[in-house]
Amino acid sequence: MAITTNDIKNGMALNLPEGLFQIVDFQHVKPGKGGAFVRTTLKNVRTGAVLDRTFRAGEKVDQAVIDKRDMNFLYRDGSEFVFMDNASYDQMNVPPTSLGDSANYIVEGSTVQLAMYNDEIVGVELPASVELTVRDTEPGIQGDRVSGARKPATLETGLVVQVPLFIEAGERIKVDTRTGEYLARA
Repeated sequence: MAITTNDIKNGMALNLPEGLFQIVDFQHVKPGKGGAFVRTTLKNVRTGAVLDRTFRAGEKVDQAVIDKRDMNFLYRDGSEFVFMDNASYDQMNVPPTSLGDSANYIVEGSTVQLAMYNDEIVGVELPASVELTVRDTEPGIQGDRVSGARKPATLETGLVVQVPLFIEAGERIKVDTRTGEYLARA
């Protein structure tokens, strides 16, 4: 769908020759001399690379419609993740490369929002924090409560995070999905 640069808004997706981009910021500029133009900051939806691009005012660009669907993670089938659409109940096999680092925070029964463009997954939106079970960590020793001391813990998804010394194997903890850091006991 072609739109003019006068119609662009933050968050809108554009299909440019360089790839699929989302508008992070834009500014209409009308200099005293010469024609008006639109200065934009674009983020590549697939790679996350940021690009500054200037368009002439009124220039036509292709708008990309990105469909965001709530999907429930059912189980792993070999290396692939099997999701079910919460609206249509259709099942979809997703390779781990499409999920990126988000695969470290997805457990069976969790709901995530998948951004789709022409049946291709271009993004995953997770909640700010998730609860995961500690699968393996060194045992804590009584009296070993030094403030700020940390030890590595392997979680049920295979993710390794630094946790306080008092956390034991089998406990549930909250992990920040943006930074990958321990937040609290669940």
